[in-house]
Amino acid sequence: MNRVKEQFKKTASVNGSYSVGLIILVLCVAVMINVVAAKLPEGVRNIDISDNKIYEITDTSRKLLKNLEQKVTMTVYAEKSSTDERIVTFLNKYEALSKNLTLEWVDPVLHPAELTENNVTENSILVSCEETGKSETISFDDILVVDTYSYYMTGNAEASEFDGEGQLTSAVNYVTSGVQSKIYYTSGHGEQTFSTSVQELLQKNNISQNELNLLMEQEIPEDCDLVVMNGVAADISEEEKEILENYMAVGGDVMILLGDLEGDAPNLDTLLNEYGMQRVNGYIADMERCYQGSYYYIFPVLAGDEALMDGMSTGMVMLANAHGMEMIDPARDTIATTSFMTTSSNGYAVTEDEQLQGTYVLGAVATETIEGEEAVEKAEKDAEEGDAETEVGSVESRLTVISSASLLDSQITDAFATLENLTLFGNAAMANFDGVQNIAIESKSLAITYNAMQHVGLIGFLCIIGIPVIILIYGFRQWLKRRKA
Repeated sequence: MNRVKEQFKKTASVNGSYSVGLIILVLCVAVMINVVAAKLPEGVRNIDISDNKIYEITDTSRKLLKNLEQKVTMTVYAEKSSTDERIVTFLNKYEALSKNLTLEWVDPVLHPAELTENNVTENSILVSCEETGKSETISFDDILVVDTYSYYMTGNAEASEFDGEGQLTSAVNYVTSGVQSKIYYTSGHGEQTFSTSVQELLQKNNISQNELNLLMEQEIPEDCDLVVMNGVAADISEEEKEILENYMAVGGDVMILLGDLEGDAPNLDTLLNEYGMQRVNGYIADMERCYQGSYYYIFPVLAGDEALMDGMSTGMVMLANAHGMEMIDPARDTIATTSFMTTSSNGYAVTEDEQLQGTYVLGAVATETIEGEEAVEKAEKDAEEGDAETEVGSVESRLTVISSASLLDSQITDAFATLENLTLFGNAAMANFDGVQNIAIESKSLAITYNAMQHVGLIGFLCIIGIPVIILIYGFRQWLKRRKA
């Protein structure tokens, strides 16, 4: 025993004891940190440092979940251990944002009857609200979106986009909302069909779509919440103009996106002039706000109200081969017209004969408060449908005009990920539905981002060759100096 005590009194033993003690202390601290961290909410425990930010949840979803009053259940019918980790992580982070949101897992292997009972399939999420009795099913394939083009070309079915937030937020909004909005899109004037991206935007906002040919109808259907004329390339008839005017006279809302109009359009121009807008001849170019010297590809100046600009972080919208408008006095004092999208002061209206410089309107909204017996009936109907903001006795008519249908052109919206064309359109459309906001959230790319030097000049040469050479020379000098010493 004395010999053992002597060994522990030696310096090496004392230092060794300290080292062992510190190691044990560090291990205990590490274990305690992990135990505490495991108890933290998912949103605090996991930090998204990926370049595509697939776990980042936008303010739109946070606001919706913060104001969530009904109890909503997200039931996942899948084996949790075999589910893609990205889906599991996102669901946990999403649930943590609201106390009224509950996440449950059901193993379809152990409980196959649950699938039949709830009319769902394996690897899907059932979002339901008992209070409203509504439910929505989301497939994992809708969250991890496969690039079908790549699949057909290479045979590899790899996910190219992550749409967890967009699908879940849309489903939560649907099951908790008591209102189903409806858009009628016109045909017969060279209009363009909605792209896949626009259709997904409307679907996520719980908006159904129906086609409407005004030449075949005597009036606009009663269940119509918004008439959209997307890419009008020919004039409307006198009868169609009257149908639109009668619809707006009782509080109806219309959105017009101008197409490549050829020649005069007297009936359409009369309708626009009535609401304080006048088309100018030619195409609009902008020498100041254009895409890489292409003067007809314009980045408009945006200056709308808070609802129109909601969720627009970059404020970048592109229009191509746009027509322009000027503001004039509307036909009635009850009409108020404001622009929300213009060129810079270096805009030009270009025709074969001349180029006129000025600031041209590319998007405007005209509103009119309408009173009368029919307006009272519509206001009462809106109030019965749960629109608390509707003032019985008067309604507001709204005409939104955008001077180019290229706002929704998939060749633009799909090619430039940073542009917010769809967000602006979504906000402009939702502004026609009282108490409804644009909650459509785009999917996020899963493509790997590589750091590549596109222009290798002097700085590139120094970084790739110069700095390593300098370090090698310095190291060699230090080695040589020590060797001589």
